[in-house]
Amino acid sequence: MQNEFAFFPGCVLSQAAKEAKMSLEAIAPILGMKLHEIKGWSCCGASQAQDVDPIATLVANARNIALAEQMKMPMLTTCSTCMLTLTRAKTTLDKGAKDRINTFLAEGNMKYEGSNEITSLLWVLYQNVENLKAKVVKPLSNLKVALFYGCHSLRPEKAFDNRESSVNPKSFETVVSALGATIVPFEKRLDCCGFHASYPAVNSVKKMSSQIVNNASENKADCVVTPCPLCQMQLDIYQERYQDFTGSSARLPIIHLSQLVGLALGLSKEDLGLDYNIVDATKIA
Repeated sequence: MQNEFAFFPGCVLSQAAKEAKMSLEAIAPILGMKLHEIKGWSCCGASQAQDVDPIATLVANARNIALAEQMKMPMLTTCSTCMLTLTRAKTTLDKGAKDRINTFLAEGNMKYEGSNEITSLLWVLYQNVENLKAKVVKPLSNLKVALFYGCHSLRPEKAFDNRESSVNPKSFETVVSALGATIVPFEKRLDCCGFHASYPAVNSVKKMSSQIVNNASENKADCVVTPCPLCQMQLDIYQERYQDFTGSSARLPIIHLSQLVGLALGLSKEDLGLDYNIVDATKIA
């Protein structure tokens, strides 16, 4: 198992989802992972910046990847949108844009080489699931979970070199099964949470988010788990608002993958930042 990573936290882990960063940093040493936060990283631009200035966004992400290359470690992020954006940037650079973009990086005495792998927490856990299983000290046999992938964990398949089916994925299920949790049927597991459409289509997004929580609740889940911090924010922070909008009484904790892993590794709710979640997640600890 690769155990050292150039860690790209992304904006959301630095501010709105600090509990995701807390829990990741808590589980990493137990799993034998060493995270070295990239010094000087910048926002990846999410899925908006490239529509405004694609060249500037590509330069920013070439710089982010080049910083990781200097560390000579694979680049790891837990944000699915960061993962997609960085991976797409790498593909564009490797397929012909590298020389042009390096003219911009040269002004800062930097250079993109194309030598680095970019990966995610979910994928690292999936690739090393036996190591994960061996570290479990508190199997989650009494916990029923609904697994919500989020769009950017899977789609578009081509962007991720077709490593996994976007209509019948298994990585998340494999990881959570290793933790001993019961995975409930969940028809909405591959849906979009609506995060990136919150402003232009606010009422539609409220309905989408409500349907996800309602579906998990109908299937008797104790919580919804997601590998994407933006999905977690959308489904957790705004849950009261969209459930009131649709008249639903269902309320469920929405937790990060790293928090679920931490519970199985025997970490406390304080270590995992479960008290930072908006909908009370401490009751599942």
